[in-house]
Amino acid sequence: MAQHKSSIKRIRSTSRRTARNVTKVSKLKTLTKKVRSLESKDLSATTLKEAIAYLDKMRRKGIIHRNKAANQKSKLTRLVNKLK
Repeated sequence: MAQHKSSIKRIRSTSRRTARNVTKVSKLKTLTKKVRSLESKDLSATTLKEAIAYLDKMRRKGIIHRNKAANQKSKLTRLVNKLK
């Protein structure tokens, strides 16, 4: 257990931050799954735009690494471009 006042505060703030980030990462996973599940190109293209915007937002806020965001955007874009 933490002894110092600052470490106790750090534990509280870390748990709040973690809970906030879990919901955001969950939304990101949901958007990615939605893009992957769609069959038509025009529907998946609009969902892809939304997913890319959210990926960029999470990258800017530091929730995910910039290379992970770039890799996911690339993979999703290739997947949508393959659709007919």
